[in-house]
Amino acid sequence: MTDLTANGTTRRLPAHGVSFGEALRVWLRVAALSFGGPAGQIAVMHRIIVDEKKWIGESRFLHALSYCMLLPGPEAQQLAIYIQVPIVAALFFGLKAAVLAIVLFAVYRVGSRALKSGAMIAVAALAFVAIFFSHVPFPLIVLAAGVIGFVGARAGSAAFVVGGGHGPSGAAAAGESRLGEDLPEHARPTIGRALRVSAVWLVLWLGPVIAILATLGLGHTFSEIGLFFSKMAVVTFGGAYAVLAYMAQQAVEHYGWLRPGEMLDGLGMAETTPGPLIMVVQFVGFMAAYRDPGSLPPLLAGTLGGLLATWTTFVPCWLWIGLGAPFIERLRDNKPLSGALAGITAAVVGVILNLAIWFALHTIFRETAPLRWHGVGFDMPILASVNPWAFILSLAAIVAIFRFKAGTIQTLAACSAAGILLYLVGLATP
Repeated sequence: MTDLTANGTTRRLPAHGVSFGEALRVWLRVAALSFGGPAGQIAVMHRIIVDEKKWIGESRFLHALSYCMLLPGPEAQQLAIYIQVPIVAALFFGLKAAVLAIVLFAVYRVGSRALKSGAMIAVAALAFVAIFFSHVPFPLIVLAAGVIGFVGARAGSAAFVVGGGHGPSGAAAAGESRLGEDLPEHARPTIGRALRVSAVWLVLWLGPVIAILATLGLGHTFSEIGLFFSKMAVVTFGGAYAVLAYMAQQAVEHYGWLRPGEMLDGLGMAETTPGPLIMVVQFVGFMAAYRDPGSLPPLLAGTLGGLLATWTTFVPCWLWIGLGAPFIERLRDNKPLSGALAGITAAVVGVILNLAIWFALHTIFRETAPLRWHGVGFDMPILASVNPWAFILSLAAIVAIFRFKAGTIQTLAACSAAGILLYLVGLATP
């Protein structure tokens, strides 16, 4: 395929007709518009890549999303550093209210696209109950949802289906997407390719960690950061929402790197800047090294700690995608596997709802009290600790987004300005 350039010459394009320049411009646009964490980023990618550019069809997008939700670690990456001062705290006071509305809207958007049957809704509900009330580890929820979807699809049930069919007869026929439905030649799975990909990315991922351990020893902060985030990249499934609970527990309770309120501040920042929610890992790595810098200046140590956390969290993503995606693509028409991925997608909707409620509790109420009964329980908000201005701002943001279809950027800006104004006039304390 060729394309006519501005000077009248022709250039050869890939078979799918998407040039490198066009791809770069589109992905930069996705990055710039990706507010609201991974759910917001997924929504932006769907709108641009599927609806607007028609690079791939609906079913292929949801199939890839299901696979990425199954992988350990995050589904995207971004770099940011947070420094807290009073006016910034006031800014985050307003931002948290807007983010609550954004996360709730994400639950609605993702759920409306993924939950197409009563069985899928039931899996999402069970996943929410398991993680919110029983604190079941997310990997077990993923496994159970995958088994349910696999068994259901294998038994011939049409309940576990995400999107339309594949191939020419499906909704995502080749003529409806520029990339088509055939597997690209460069992505066809082979044993040799799998070994090469594994060798390259394992060295890039673990090489720096091994070097730090050999140089500084197990007890150094950098060694702890490298080991913890490398382990997190392997044992956490379902994207950023699944990572958050595990990371917060370990960073706050086990390592003592952060206080609970600081974790919320980092989450608020991550939800309100372009890119994915999992950028919180750099915030955690920065704070860990900043508070225990050793012989380095704290700011330099924090910067290196944040970069190390980023590296050990995101480099494994290239390994999982490069190694597994070609094989998963070959199995797109395998109904039991598709059913398993659909079940996992439904479970992730329940996890997003869990995060939304957790975020609401810690945004609107200053204090919560744990309620436990025979291994089941949750954090009950203390009504006397309600922050009225946080409640009012959150309600206003929810109405703006759901009722008046306000954009993410406008809502974030308005709530941020309101938070600063309330702080300046003394009506609210962040």
